[in-house]
Formats: sequence, C-alpha cells, structure tokens
Amino acid sequence: MSLILSLIQIIGSLGLFLYGMKILSDGLQKSAGAKLKTFLQLMTSNRFMAVFTGLLITIIIQSSSATTVMVVSFVNANLITLVQSIGVIMGANIGTTVTGWIVALVGFSMDITLISLFSIAIALPLMFSSKVKRREIAEIFLGFGLLFFGLEYLQASMPDVSQHTEVLAFLSRFEDGKLSSILICVVIGTILTCIVQSSSATMAITITMAYQGWIGVWTAAALCLGQNIGTTITAYLASLGTSTNARRAAMAHILFNVIGSIIAIIFFRPMMHMVNAITNGNIFTMTGEPLQQSLPTFLAAFHTVFNVINTIIFFPFVNQFAKIIEKLVPTKETYSEDTYHFKYIANTRMDTPEIYFLTVKQEMAKMADLCLDMFKRYEKVFESQDQSFIEKEVVELKKKEEYADQMQEQLIDFCVKLQQDSQSPTNAAMLNSLIRSIDEIESITDSIYNMTKISEDRIKKEIVFDADEKADVLEYHHLTAKFLAFIKENLGKSNFKIMRDAHEFENAMNIEHRRLSDEVHDRIQKGNVSVKAELMLLEVERNLEHIGDYCLNIAEASFAEPKHAAVLQKV
Repeated sequence: MSLILSLIQIIGSLGLFLYGMKILSDGLQKSAGAKLKTFLQLMTSNRFMAVFTGLLITIIIQSSSATTVMVVSFVNANLITLVQSIGVIMGANIGTTVTGWIVALVGFSMDITLISLFSIAIALPLMFSSKVKRREIAEIFLGFGLLFFGLEYLQASMPDVSQHTEVLAFLSRFEDGKLSSILICVVIGTILTCIVQSSSATMAITITMAYQGWIGVWTAAALCLGQNIGTTITAYLASLGTSTNARRAAMAHILFNVIGSIIAIIFFRPMMHMVNAITNGNIFTMTGEPLQQSLPTFLAAFHTVFNVINTIIFFPFVNQFAKIIEKLVPTKETYSEDTYHFKYIANTRMDTPEIYFLTVKQEMAKMADLCLDMFKRYEKVFESQDQSFIEKEVVELKKKEEYADQMQEQLIDFCVKLQQDSQSPTNAAMLNSLIRSIDEIESITDSIYNMTKISEDRIKKEIVFDADEKADVLEYHHLTAKFLAFIKENLGKSNFKIMRDAHEFENAMNIEHRRLSDEVHDRIQKGNVSVKAELMLLEVERNLEHIGDYCLNIAEASFAEPKHAAVLQKV
C-alpha cells in the first residue's frame, strides 16, 4: 500500500516538474522567441554555426524538443536546408544536457526549497504587471520555482530503499553491466521518455532514483541512452503530415540519436570508464553516501559526453548523412491536385504563435504563385479564338479558383485560432495583416476567373474585338502581370521603396483604366461599334482595375511600416 502511495506521489511530483518546465520554456520563448528565430536563420550559414546555434538556443529555452520542433517548422517553410537542420539538431542534443547539470549541481547539493520560494516571490508581483514583457519574465521565474518544487517533492516521495528489499533485489539484476541488461534499460528509458515527452523529466527521475539508491550507475547510464532515443518522438509527431523536407529533418533527429545510442551501447564500458576518468573519484569503488553524492554529477557528465562524442562522430559526414535521409524519405507531393490540406507544425507544448507565422507566409507565397499561373493562362484565353481550348481552360481555372478558396478558408481559420491564443499586440497586428493579405490574394483569383468567363461568353456569342482595342487591353494585361509578379517577389518584405513602387504600379493601372474606359465610352457614343463587345471590354478593364486595388491592399497589409504611414497617405 505504501508503495502505491509513493508511486502516486512520484507521479504528482513529476507533473509539477513538467508543468514548471513547460511554463519556464514558454516564458523563455515568449520573451526571446522572435529574436531566437532571427538568430536561427542568421547563424546556420555553416555546420559549425548550426551546431553552436542549436546548443545556444536549447540552453536558453531549456527544451531540446522546442528547438527541434522550431527547426522542423523552419525546414517546412524552406527557410533552412536539411544539412543546416542536422547541425542545429546536433547542437540541441548537447544543449539539453544542461538541464541534467542543473538538477545534479543545484537539486542535490543546495536547499532547493529556498530557491523555489525565492523564484516564485520574484514572479508574483511581475505577474500582475500591465506590461507584457514583465509577465513573460514572471513566467520564467514561476517556471523555475515550480520546477524545483517538483524536484524537491520527487526526492521526498521516493520510498526508503531499505523498506523494499524485494524491489531493490529485482532492480539490482540490471546492474551487472551485461549487454542484455543494458538493452532492457535502454528500452525502458525510451518508453518512459516517449510517454512523458520530456528527456529532462526522465533524466530528473533517473538522477533522483540513483541518488536515493534505487538504481546503480550502470542502470542509470543505460536509461540515459534510452532517453536520447525517446526524446525524438516530439519532433516526429510534429512532422506528421508536413512537407517532405520537414519529415526528413525529423527523421534525421531520430537516426542521429538511435545510431549514436547503438554506438554507445557497443562501446558502453569504455565510455563509462572515460567519464569516470574525468569526474572526481572512482565511481566504481564508491559505496554509501560518497556514491550517492557523486552519482548525479557522473550521470550528467555521461549524458554530456555521449552527446558530444555522437556529434563529433557525425559532424564530418553531415552531407552524406543528409543524402541518406533523402533516400529514406523520398520526395512526395504535399498537396493533391484538386484538394488543399494545410500542413503545419502542430505541437501542444509550444504556445508561441510566432513559430507558425513563417509557415502561413509560405502558404501565402504559394497562393501568389497560383495567381500568377492563373493570370498567364487567362492571357492565352483572352487572345484565343479556339472555343474548345477556352472551354477547357475555364474548367481548369475554375478548379484553381476553388483551390484558392480552400486555401483562404483553411489559412484564415488557422490565423484566427492563433489570434485567440496570442496575447501580444504585435502578434495580433501581424495576424490581422496575414488575414487581410490572404483575403486579397483570393479576391485576385476571383477576378481572374471572372475575366476567363467573359472570354468564354465572348467566343460563344461570336464577338470579335477590334485589333486596336485588343492591343490596348493587352498592354493593360502586361502592366497587371508585372504588378502581380512584383507582389509575389516582395511578399513579406518591408521597406519604404517597395511601398512607393507599389503605389506607382497602382497609379499607373488607374491611369490606364481611366484612359481605356474613356475610349470605350467615346466609341459607344459615336456609334458604328458592337455595344456588347465594348461592354465586355469595360468588364475586363474593371476586373483588371480591381486586381490592381487588391495588389495595393496586399502591399499595405504586408509591407507598410508604421513610421511610413503618414508619408504613404501622400503618395
């Protein structure tokens, strides 16, 4: 009965530890999330910097899972390459060992109750601040406090080993250092980490059990290897249903940790003796309290040495490793031909909406590509006199227009969900901008399809445009195509020159629209023209003018900076 009660206490303590870790990681991400993403992009120029980046970011946000999910999302948005992502993952594996050192050096050698209360005392007044930044800092201190409280209760809830000799006798069977015992412990460590989805938490449990005398040094070290395999489950789950490159990044994380663990199992004894040589005392001859005091530091050192050696082994072969991953995860179309399914990185442990902005912007770029493709096909339709060709293109462009509708619906729905989760005014403004841009891009596809239907109506009614009239409209087409290409090329950029050029494009299109409209009305008043043909030309010109307006709206939503707002009103 006492063992069951202790188990319940251990689970509750673990829950408090995990909750503290989550709040700490979330607070760190919210406080430095945008800067970290910029840093991640800038510092992955080569393999050395990629490893350093993964190491530093994981140390800062105290979560290798958060780092690897961030990496997968960047790869999914084509912002970093597979080779760069492998380097960051290597660094993240080293960075995650810092948590073990914190637990070993602070959690078992100091009065952590005092540390916990001090952290929470700092967090309390900041939590009620009107400033978002201070509330984010409060989360960091609160997370630290709860994390150490969880660790304190975890230590206290471990039952007295002397009262459960039968359990101790069972666990001692795995302390012989044999291959079978090592493999069993690796599997147990993997399963536990997959369930908890936090190698930091399972590492804390392992160190605590070792400190309390429940498991020995060989068993604890083998559990650490399993934890390195189990931690890959988070990135794998995040990559499900995403792009090929994102799934490749997740696979790289899995293989890197699995192969490294296999190598470590093969050379388990030499690695244990290597760690023993660089730590104080001889862990294999210690007993009693000296062993109890030395085990946490030994295990933290073992965890670090394993990940550093694994990185050193793989580092020279990153390019070859990436090619193997590309063969194991072949290229696959992200979307079907007619139905859109928004693929995004989903991870319940990451509550920072900024991480998803890049993926949404990538989808917006695809919508812009769709617009350009539709407009090019429409231009051929406008110039054609082949009824079967036009009818066929109407069907195809209808499919594309419906595809754009699906993109609009799913992307805006996702942005609204992000908006509900975001408490940052900057994030809310960014999401409003994205929603507006997505809506305007979809409206462009509507106008293109409308003009295609006008051409279909023209050919069915056997209406032929005058050569000069057609030439004037073609010039308007070329100007519109340039504006669309300009928007696509500069989507997501932000500077005054881009906004100025966008206004110049829109002004040129307005001038062209007024000129052509005046000419049409003049011809109708003079007579001797087909009124139906002229009205069709007016309808085409009106849709082209709408496309110009939509493009400018996208520019204003996506590109305009607040400091330029007053100037832009005069442009």
